[in-house]
Amino acid sequence: MKQIFIILALFATVSFSACSDFLVEDVRGQENLDTYFQSENDAESFLTGCYNAITYHGWWQIENFWILTDMCSDDLWMGNTTQDQSGYISLAHYQGVGQSNGTISNFWQYRYKGILRSNIAIERIPEAPIRDERKKERLIGEAKFLRAYFYFELVKNFGDVPIIEGFLLPEEVSGITRSSTEDVYALIEQDLTDAANVLPQRSEYSADDMGRATRGAALGMLGKAYLYQNKFEKARDILKTVIDEGEYKLMTNFGDVWSIDAENNEESLFEVQNMYDETYELGGSLSIVTGNRSGGDQDGWAWGLPTANLENAFIEAGDTERLRWTIIKHGATEIAGEDNFDELIAAQGNQNGDGTYCIDPAKHKPARINRKFWLPFTKRPANYNQPRVPLNHRILRYADILLMYAEACNETGDDATARNALNQVRNRVNLEAVTASGNELRNAIRAERRLELACENHRLYDIRRWTDDNGKKVIANIMGVNGSFVQWNTSETTADPYEWENQYEPSNKGITFNENRDLLFPIPLYEITMSNGSITQNPGWN
Repeated sequence: MKQIFIILALFATVSFSACSDFLVEDVRGQENLDTYFQSENDAESFLTGCYNAITYHGWWQIENFWILTDMCSDDLWMGNTTQDQSGYISLAHYQGVGQSNGTISNFWQYRYKGILRSNIAIERIPEAPIRDERKKERLIGEAKFLRAYFYFELVKNFGDVPIIEGFLLPEEVSGITRSSTEDVYALIEQDLTDAANVLPQRSEYSADDMGRATRGAALGMLGKAYLYQNKFEKARDILKTVIDEGEYKLMTNFGDVWSIDAENNEESLFEVQNMYDETYELGGSLSIVTGNRSGGDQDGWAWGLPTANLENAFIEAGDTERLRWTIIKHGATEIAGEDNFDELIAAQGNQNGDGTYCIDPAKHKPARINRKFWLPFTKRPANYNQPRVPLNHRILRYADILLMYAEACNETGDDATARNALNQVRNRVNLEAVTASGNELRNAIRAERRLELACENHRLYDIRRWTDDNGKKVIANIMGVNGSFVQWNTSETTADPYEWENQYEPSNKGITFNENRDLLFPIPLYEITMSNGSITQNPGWN
């Protein structure tokens, strides 16, 4: 599918407008939406634009928000201690004043733009002269998958959100209100069910179409949507279908999961297709945004850096394999998968003076960076800048499916099957099999999700949705005055030395967490204002 992404550059120049009475002819340089879908190629080109809406191939529309969510967990600090932190700190440090935060405002706006594109595709592709009815159904199924994904991204962050299913003009949206979370999930479930019924399996796509939504991706996302609603039996059955259909399996080596040399691999159910192009911005940005500020000619921005608390979780679990593929630390003598370490150090100017890798503790709160988004030195394009990084971004992978299945089985009393799924993930990284049952097994599955999926935009949603033994949400036991993360970081006896010394980002992140407010993000204030109050704010943010 990367081959057709060049179409995006053309798509971006096309402005779609509805017919107006005063127009005698179409405006030159624009396409009239009512006459656009004239061929199968037109439909495919438009759908490509729907895929583009996953990230818009920029850092500030969507990817910025993805990093913010992990900053709100115990996995990432904001990290950068040399620049203005105002774009993140109000939410990442739970200050209760994020209603006007630009990061969430952009995310909301661009997720609804993606929904608009998907709505148009769902409405207009049926009218296109596509002779192959199965092909037409597939294209509509892809659009429904994407619409469901965009709504899922909204509902898990904001709760109740407006449902817009068609191509509506501004006056038609006037007075719209937030639909209930239940209604939003009902739409997601229906779209994903419809998509799964018509989308091909991964193995049925040609190489040129690799990266498109598949039946497995739709079922996997549906299983996740059920799990997030505590519909454990439905989640179990759907996820079992994904497993039983045999289209996916774990990569043998954990380090290959995020490798640029193993994109669209057998573990990947769905990923953003990034590519390098000198002219068009069709790549990703996360390698740059989360990269090392001490990188010399290969500099990054150092936003979203792994916490020592996360590193300690790997160490306590004896998980050396996933640790080395997840976190790079100041003073490293090697980097997993980096075959040109000496060349990298030379390009860095040997800043430590001893041939080790420098992540300047004065610039980086934890003196650590994310290895998963790392691009090996010789794999970097000459113009190594955002948004041109060719590393695909993994959204849904088979290890996640297995761990969700384990969770659903445990919640429905089938601990033997839950252990089997859990231990498949553990076996890959040579960890001992878990033999626990009940709540002990539940906790083992939760711990495994943190280690396996660290820095991949899952942690916040897991700790928000899970309930602990004391009846509180897990995040409320991690954050807050007495939260384990806050206590660990604010005591000099347990805090990491690098993090303790660098207080340009305070170590008490989460101390002002409020369970009655912070299980959801605030609705962007401009949306409330523009709706004249018909869209209301989440509790605690008024």
